Amino acid sequence: MTEQSPNEQISILDIPFENTDMASFEGLLQQRINDHANTFVVTANPEIVMYAREHRLYKQLLTSADFVVADGIGIVLGAKLLKQPLAERITGYDLFTRLLSWGSDNLKSAYFVGAKTEVINQLKQVVHEKYPGLTIAGTHNGYFGDDRNIVADIERTHPDMVFVATGYPKQEEFIAKNRHAADALWMGLGGSFDVLTGTVKRAPQSWQNMHLEWLYRALKEPSRFSRLAILPKYLLAVTKQRFTKS
Repeated sequence: MTEQSPNEQISILDIPFENTDMASFEGLLQQRINDHANTFVVTANPEIVMYAREHRLYKQLLTSADFVVADGIGIVLGAKLLKQPLAERITGYDLFTRLLSWGSDNLKSAYFVGAKTEVINQLKQVVHEKYPGLTIAGTHNGYFGDDRNIVADIERTHPDMVFVATGYPKQEEFIAKNRHAADALWMGLGGSFDVLTGTVKRAPQSWQNMHLEWLYRALKEPSRFSRLAILPKYLLAVTKQRFTKS
């Protein structure tokens, strides 16, 4: 984790989360983009934290990022359990779309890596329509082995922002390995490209307000219920952390 972070950090199972709100964090990233500061942002949920507990190299990768923010409501609950509440949940998708809007207003450029070919093609059209001032430096689907051509293209186009939506751990591994290719904002975004294009429907605002997006997704995609089993294990581990340190 960078020593440049201006925010208080809250450690949840040894992952240091930024204790900040969306507006402040977005402003910080905008300034870093304007300054061409190489920046690696992780948007983490309990699944990512628990995966890091079982995979030492991935955990080292997360702690080497410049910023880790609480994407999942489970992270917010974990901070409350530790009696160190976070200022706000910072969802990766909302941060993504806000940066796209700002990038459009300020004539920035972005490179997009992830999703299926048909989705990434649709993404180009959506970005052109919704964010006309943003230059699409390049795109590539998320199905690749050798990443050298992608990295060479990023190095050639030198975008202001690089968004990687291949899911963890692949997206963070790709960023950590290749962020040298451009002094840009690098951020992993899971399934955000699918949501932006409407391929996957986001939960209605009422569900978002109740922090039940995870349940909405599971009801729409029953296969996701098996992934929810990690949440009680995560909360138990956080509870043990609280009493171990108390």
